[in-house]
Amino acid sequence: MLIAGDIGGTKTLLALYTREAGARTPLAQAEFHSADHASLDDIVRSFMSQVKQPAGAACFDVAGPVIAGRAHLTNLPWVLDEQAMQRSLGLRRVTLLNDLKAVAYAVPHLRPDEVHVINEGRAETHGPIAVIAPGTGLGEAFLTWTGTGYAAGSSEGGHTDFAPINETQAALWQFLFQRYGHVAYERVCSGSGVPNIYEFLRDTGRVPEPAGFAAALAAAPDRTPLIVQAGLHDPDNAICAATLDIFVTILGAEAGNLALKVLATGRVYLGGGMPTRILPLLDDGRFMRAFAGKGRFAELLGRTPVKVITCQAALLGAALYGLETMGADA
Repeated sequence: MLIAGDIGGTKTLLALYTREAGARTPLAQAEFHSADHASLDDIVRSFMSQVKQPAGAACFDVAGPVIAGRAHLTNLPWVLDEQAMQRSLGLRRVTLLNDLKAVAYAVPHLRPDEVHVINEGRAETHGPIAVIAPGTGLGEAFLTWTGTGYAAGSSEGGHTDFAPINETQAALWQFLFQRYGHVAYERVCSGSGVPNIYEFLRDTGRVPEPAGFAAALAAAPDRTPLIVQAGLHDPDNAICAATLDIFVTILGAEAGNLALKVLATGRVYLGGGMPTRILPLLDDGRFMRAFAGKGRFAELLGRTPVKVITCQAALLGAALYGLETMGADA
């Protein structure tokens, strides 16, 4: 049996699989709050005690680069090592994948009911595919055709320099430069980046903050869900609406940047937790205006298919990869 896991800065999702049932039919599944645990090993042991089923192999996708079987998670103080986890957990094989590489691995297997179309476009057969996923952080990946199938490649593009596309974003960059020194896209295009945009609008006096909302925000352990909900559903909360407007525009612009960098004539997919929360804002045209606003390449990007992934693609990708690669005795 295989334990597959999607290990994020906020939550960890684990599931148990067999070859016979396949990657879409876990025998058991559980979700854990990542920061409540000292290590991934602790979470896996807790899961194994719950399911009471033996496993021989594990495949975990993690939010951070995986180099030589080791990963230092970007938004958690965990260092993971395949060999050390193999010994600690008593497994025959442990595989670590970058989380966006896992999403990319799942992309060719997605069903029509697991995506939401933002731009129908016209895909080039076997053209490169780009994946951008704002969750707790910002992940990016790509797929290229090998002649027999798509190969997934990982990236740390979310940590590249944020490039403002208008005066407001230039002021946002300046505001965050004073705070962080280096302003990466993740600072403004992720769940953890939403409060940064909000604070910029509030602290520079561009949009007033409602007093009652300020008190609720101050008491919240995670401010992002409150800001998103108010921006979507409270017509009197102008600062949250403005926060989401900036967020969507930045996401569109960076998705377009990634599409150009890998020449994603195949498709562009949006993953992560944020896009599914704000689908109405992605559908209303502002995302595609920013996505295609690339001067001489506006026409190319305007006909690029763009879709939102609406399923647990990272876990699916980890399960697919793990089942295909685990040893015969696992």
